[in-house]
Amino acid sequence: MNARIALDFIRAINDADLEKLCSLMSEDHAFVDSQDNKVIGKEAMRKAWQEYFDWFPDYHIEINDVLEKQDVVVITGFAGGTWKNLRDEVQSASWIVPAAFKVIIKDGKVELWQVFADASKMMDVVRKNSAHETTDL
Repeated sequence: MNARIALDFIRAINDADLEKLCSLMSEDHAFVDSQDNKVIGKEAMRKAWQEYFDWFPDYHIEINDVLEKQDVVVITGFAGGTWKNLRDEVQSASWIVPAAFKVIIKDGKVELWQVFADASKMMDVVRKNSAHETTDL
């Protein structure tokens, strides 16, 4: 049951379905990234996911393994995306890394979503490509 909720959460991420993502979060949802940065609360995460989907509209998680023990689900696989879908227009706009996710489910909602991955490739893409953006005035 809990693994199904975690997999539904990943489907919502892969579809960039913000409403579905939020419907699966507890009100006190906690997100912890690979640098141990935390975002607490469903509404704060709504904004954070929207910004992330703006950066990487095709952000996706590929699943290799799913392990479930009571309210904890661990998922291993890969995560990746392309900076603003500029696959052919900007050099080095894509990234993919091995990733693992710890998910805690309480009362049918995702209470914790914790990412374990090397974020350096993703951050390199952000740094390289955001420096090349121009602003229309």
